[in-house]
Amino acid sequence: MRYLDLTSPAMTEAEMTRAEVEAAPGRSLGGRHLSGLDLSGIDLAGADLRAAVLNRTKLVGAHLAGAVLDQAWALGADFSGADLSGASLFGTQAIGANFEGANLHAARIAGDLTNAGLSHADLSGARLGADMRNQSMGLMRAILKSAVLSGADLSGADLSRVDLEFADLRAADLRGADLRGAQLGGADLTGAKLAGARFADADLTSTTLRGIADIGEAIGLDQARNLDRALRD
Repeated sequence: MRYLDLTSPAMTEAEMTRAEVEAAPGRSLGGRHLSGLDLSGIDLAGADLRAAVLNRTKLVGAHLAGAVLDQAWALGADFSGADLSGASLFGTQAIGANFEGANLHAARIAGDLTNAGLSHADLSGARLGADMRNQSMGLMRAILKSAVLSGADLSGADLSRVDLEFADLRAADLRGADLRGAQLGGADLTGAKLAGARFADADLTSTTLRGIADIGEAIGLDQARNLDRALRD
């Protein structure tokens, strides 16, 4: 993003009103500039929002189930309480976005969510990991550096090779999650649920693993990298 002017009108202004968004034929909004709009509670289930610009757009409680937000810009956008179940966020830039309490069940997420707020979000069964069969553009997976995932439901989620450095995962439900090869350096998993979670080759440098009642039920923890440098009870 170093060569982009994030203060330009193309990145900060909207070319449509809410009424025009609601009336968009076929819910086709690909490439449209919608930054700063208040679209709270809007029904855009299944909408095409590929490469749309949604920086600081308010989408609180919006219905976006099955929507396609691939390569969209959503810097600082507010998706709190929104339904994004089954949505696709591939190559999406959502740095600092708010997904608190959002439903991201079974969503495909391979974008940059650095510093995003996802506390108490439902990410059960979500696919955030790298698909090693299709990496022609480089390692495409979710980036959740310093993201807040406290109390989030990540049960059964694919988090393989995901960047979770310094993420807040306190009291998160990671039961059955795939964390193989994940970057967890500095992450806080205090009080998390880990039964059935897979940790082989995950980096646990300075990872906090305290107050975890079912840590003995995690799989492959002894195969994680730098386990000896983790903070444990």
